[in-house]
Amino acid sequence: MRQCGILMPVSALPGAHGIGSLGSEARQFVDFLAAAGQQVWQILPLSPTGYGDSPYQSCSAFAGNPYFIDLDILRQRGLLTEAECAPLPAGRVNYGLLYTTRLAVLERAWQRWRTQRPVPGYETPYPDDWYRFCFANEAWLDDYALYMTIKETHGMAAWLAWPQPLRRRDPEALEAFRAEQADRIEFWKFVQYLFDGQWRALKEYANDKGVKILGDIPIYAAADSADAWAGRELFETDEDGAPVRVAGCPPDYFSADGQLWGNPLYNWAYHKQTGYAWWKRRLRHALELYDIVRIDHFRAFDTYYAIPADAATARTGKWEQGPGLDFFREMERAFGPQLPIVAEDLGELFDSVRQLLRDTGLPGMKVLQFAFSGGAENEYLPHNYPENCVVYPGTHDNTTTAHWLATAPKAETAMARAYFGLNTREGLTEGFIRGALASPARLAVIPMADWLGLGAEGRINTPGRLMAENWSWRCEARALTGTLAAHIREKCALFGRCEPAPAEEPETEEAKPKAEKKAPAAPARPAAKAAPKAKGRSTARRKVT
Repeated sequence: MRQCGILMPVSALPGAHGIGSLGSEARQFVDFLAAAGQQVWQILPLSPTGYGDSPYQSCSAFAGNPYFIDLDILRQRGLLTEAECAPLPAGRVNYGLLYTTRLAVLERAWQRWRTQRPVPGYETPYPDDWYRFCFANEAWLDDYALYMTIKETHGMAAWLAWPQPLRRRDPEALEAFRAEQADRIEFWKFVQYLFDGQWRALKEYANDKGVKILGDIPIYAAADSADAWAGRELFETDEDGAPVRVAGCPPDYFSADGQLWGNPLYNWAYHKQTGYAWWKRRLRHALELYDIVRIDHFRAFDTYYAIPADAATARTGKWEQGPGLDFFREMERAFGPQLPIVAEDLGELFDSVRQLLRDTGLPGMKVLQFAFSGGAENEYLPHNYPENCVVYPGTHDNTTTAHWLATAPKAETAMARAYFGLNTREGLTEGFIRGALASPARLAVIPMADWLGLGAEGRINTPGRLMAENWSWRCEARALTGTLAAHIREKCALFGRCEPAPAEEPETEEAKPKAEKKAPAAPARPAAKAAPKAKGRSTARRKVT
């Protein structure tokens, strides 16, 4: 079945509290998607943002972003006051402001929640869903809450800078810290409890509307994360836990020096010995949050780029062999033969990467902005697509289509215009969208900024560069109109990706309200006699409005 979806980060949703959230505006966007005939809402990682405000450099591979917790829902539950939910300045996301204000607001909610009691007859001080959440997530939640509390008490320093007993997880030191900071550890669990409840309610709402969530997980964990601190055996580290080699990618389309991500590389030999147990936990968690999971940097399962930890750029890295098909066979044994995974297979690809994609049967990705160099054999040109792929005009790492058409090399834009038959009488971005929708790809995902025709201001991220604009774009509520939804649905239905909008049936006379039924014709009045013409004056009658 041919399908269509829209790429829209949660952070980019409209709203009054400085960043998109999981509240009413998110449900309104789901309603917009349903009206537009979309079956898929693609988002970026829901994890807490880290270095450079990136959701791909998170302090946890399992936790949710506290900034996404909707404050108005907490106010309705009596956990916040109206003043505590005061709006933040409109416009792009200001992560610095959120960092200094949001946790204090959530702490007030936590203090009130602790004093609330469930319905009479409960034997526990907190509601049952709190205990269910903590039990179901204890494999990661306990270490995450402990990690965040230690981090707070040490000025948010990276865990490698903590005192040695805590850094090396000395059991006596950790037990003493837990006893001293029990309340704060509970606070961090409470934040995740709020996020989990709000997200699951939103996902259920979307699914009920016929919209599936296409989520995203980075392949790597961050160096400064609960995962690296609590599970250093999972990674290539020295005896103190510091990375020996780190992840990145060689020089490419995005960066002449390559990209030095800094994530610790996996100790794949250890993972294989355990039957990839940590990865199974991670994927199981992701499949509970999302209907479909996009795994970023799929190619690293075949071959990954390893860079010495002390390198200044990614130029000195080298390729190493990943776990390959063995990894995916283990995942199939755990989750079934048809994994709901999209493989992000962009970048420099070896034949072995392409073979791994074929062997797994997972859909890869095609990006139209990469299509117009190299001639007719370019694999990103729509006539070369297999059905089993997902096509995008551009991803969150590309600029918008309108900006690409204005700034890309002239030879590429000329070929794009010729390929799609673009001209000055129609929107050039619309031509790209039409090309994606018309392609053989089973799923076409269009960034929201492209449906809005935005230029560079709608770009989500520029890879390899720390910029204030990264991850901060937000959509205005007034842009998500019924007219736009109808337009999107019309275009997608034209290429068999959704059902056309139901035709409006003309009202019958019986179906009209009584006040709207046609009244009997009034009797004709006698014609008025013509007034005598005034001598020397115009006979034209003046229109009265």
